Amino acid sequence: MRTIIAATTALLIFAAAAHAHALLDRAEPRVGSSVPAAPRQVSLWFTQNLEPAFSTVEVQDSAGARVDEGKPRIERNVMRIAVKPLPPGTYKVIWRALSVDTHTAEGSFNFRVGSR
Repeated sequence: MRTIIAATTALLIFAAAAHAHALLDRAEPRVGSSVPAAPRQVSLWFTQNLEPAFSTVEVQDSAGARVDEGKPRIERNVMRIAVKPLPPGTYKVIWRALSVDTHTAEGSFNFRVGSR
């Protein structure tokens, strides 16, 4: 019985901790997608509101050069950044998000412009 109670308590604590981070919910362009035309911006939606002063995003081409323009715009749980005109190729989005409850999450994903 003690084992079951301990396991249940640990699960609840882990679930609460996991829920406390601003995780990436969706993105446009979508994670891992191929888009026929270059986007003008990259938009990221998170599971919690973000702290604008400490949340960042950058977009890189396949050589690692930045192709984003300026600072991201952050409104509640959405972070957007404008991008330069993108030729066909693969691009990497690297993000770091600080939720308003002070938990940090980070990650990256690729998308492709043009046909393969």
